[in-house]
Amino acid sequence: MSMSLSNLAPIPELYVSYESAQKLKVEAADLPSWDLTSRQICDLELLMNGGFNPLKGFLGEDDYNSVVDTMRLADGTLWPMPITLDVTEEFAAKLELGQDIALRDQEGVILATLSVTDRWTPNKAHEAEKVFGADDLAHPAVNYLHNVAGPVYLGGAITGIQQPVHYDFRGRRDTPNELRAYFRKLGWRRIVAFQTRNPLHRAHQELTFRAAREAQANLLIHPVVGMTKPGDVDHFTRVRCYEAVLDKYPQSTTSMSLLNLAMRMAGPREAVWHGLIRANHGCTHFIVGRDHAGPGKNSAGQDFYGPYDAQELFTQYQSEIGVEMVDFKHMVYVQEKAQYYPANEVPEGDTVLDISGTELRRRLAEGLEIPEWFSFPEVVTELRKTRPPRANQGFTVFFTGLSGSGKSTIANALMVKLMEMGGRPVTLLDGDVVRKHLSSELGFSKEHRDINIKRIGYVASEITKNGGIAICAPIAPYTSTRRAVREMIEAYGAFCEVHVATPLEECEKRDRKGLYRLAREGKIKEFTGISDPYEAPEQPELSVDTTGIDVDNCAHQVILKLEQMGLIAGN
Repeated sequence: MSMSLSNLAPIPELYVSYESAQKLKVEAADLPSWDLTSRQICDLELLMNGGFNPLKGFLGEDDYNSVVDTMRLADGTLWPMPITLDVTEEFAAKLELGQDIALRDQEGVILATLSVTDRWTPNKAHEAEKVFGADDLAHPAVNYLHNVAGPVYLGGAITGIQQPVHYDFRGRRDTPNELRAYFRKLGWRRIVAFQTRNPLHRAHQELTFRAAREAQANLLIHPVVGMTKPGDVDHFTRVRCYEAVLDKYPQSTTSMSLLNLAMRMAGPREAVWHGLIRANHGCTHFIVGRDHAGPGKNSAGQDFYGPYDAQELFTQYQSEIGVEMVDFKHMVYVQEKAQYYPANEVPEGDTVLDISGTELRRRLAEGLEIPEWFSFPEVVTELRKTRPPRANQGFTVFFTGLSGSGKSTIANALMVKLMEMGGRPVTLLDGDVVRKHLSSELGFSKEHRDINIKRIGYVASEITKNGGIAICAPIAPYTSTRRAVREMIEAYGAFCEVHVATPLEECEKRDRKGLYRLAREGKIKEFTGISDPYEAPEQPELSVDTTGIDVDNCAHQVILKLEQMGLIAGN
């Protein structure tokens, strides 16, 4: 499949002219407006600049159903990923079909208007099953679908007013048409795109060199800087790593551009989607890796997708995508030859060296050596800046348990022990104190409790990011909220969940404030453990039961756990 330069003609965008945009901004100021989430901003940007061509807006109900069930739009065009505008029930109820709404960024700037043609409540379990292969909350996008996304979808055509503003790496961000014009100008006809959400190490460089050579194509390193998987290295660090590696590539045949995509980690479907997006950006070839865009393990501890599922699905649709697949060879370092080989071409009897992602994270966490055959010193330096050894990082200890289980008492004892050790500032975010200072206006409904816990999580994540220790001791009865807090914190440091698993009878015996009695008499509604459920953590880092054990001993168990996790130095 060779591409003539005429194929790099501009593709349709959804922006109106500058003059129309100025006029539209004034008119749109009076429309009902929706403040977009981070993920919706990523989607809107690629809708407007043609990255999601042929879509003309957020999917309507017929297109949505067709995409979910058949990977095609209602007119038969290949499109594997539902691009939907999810909103709250309150907002959706206020709209008439046929009405325009303004879509604003988080600063309130109007980016586009949407003409609402469809409004419906999707079957999210069905969407999860079809798009991600399982309705399993261990999948980050399924968790997002059920616990973060709004319950109602709006569909309709988009009128683009302006691009979302990016203050970072502006010179590295290109729209599909800017890349097409660049390829046209350089006379590049064959372009192989490399998709990545991780820092590039030597194996990736070897792989991309080979892929470009095999396809006799120029190389576009096209990393995702929108949203990836919780726990991934932040994009600022990754882009600095990519820039450090770019010098190792021949400049005349390699280019790098950043893609503001919100990944769904949908494996095979995601690979096809990535291919279509790269075709819109003017690429002719695309590298598809083992377990491409896989999210890791499911609830049963198995991989969500088979290692070659993505390559097989891509091959099936290759001609329709309009991009040829270059399959990812797993590259390994052969000690005797001092160079990289594809794993299936290693000479008999030679020693293979490899460092897994988990092992790399361990070495960074413990400040251990990372050999030069594995990664470039410049990349390791950038990674070490963001991920210092664990004993120098901030972290959060999050106690959860019933009222009266002893959470606050252990948390206080732990705080004193950590302050005695010194080295990092320690902050205790106790339930009652937080309610007084951060959440005084909130009641005790499920919604308000969730808001309260997320506020605690947000403050703890800021403390963690800045190298301090946060100790939280709320009841936190719901699994999904605790997971959201974990994700917030693990973006910056370690999270240690401690389940204070004191039984209900014991908690009732200790009830100093008489709350359990009032709850049993029905005088306190929605009381955890009596009229409202407590979802016990299934895999906390530590579980302690305070029945008949003194506080000092419990706090000491937490200290031992933190030592084992490498967060504090052992004595």
